[in-house]
Amino acid sequence: QVQLVESGGGLVQAGGSLRLSCVVSGTIFGLNAMGWYRQAPGKQRDLVAVIIIGGSTNYADSVKGRFTISRDTSKNTVSLQMNSLKPEDTAIYYCNVRRLSGTPLWGQGTQVTVSS
Repeated sequence: QVQLVESGGGLVQAGGSLRLSCVVSGTIFGLNAMGWYRQAPGKQRDLVAVIIIGGSTNYADSVKGRFTISRDTSKNTVSLQMNSLKPEDTAIYYCNVRRLSGTPLWGQGTQVTVSS
């Protein structure tokens, strides 16, 4: 059974940095993309960044130039380096895996809180 386990969240002051990691255990057939979403209280879950198998990346406009997504195939992990954090980045961050068929897979989420 495939599991996604996030780590690296926490409390940081505005302007600081955090690095989120997601370890994927188990075998994923038809892997298409890996990414990060976030959900702030009272808001919908939105895409933050995604890396397509093949290497191309896509970012939400609000994080471009500040966040970097990367993938380590040898360790089956996807990471999100977050720099110049802002209070509006506060949310629960979820790791996501998309497959060519089947429903997307989600981690349990990790809280990121940015204080002003």
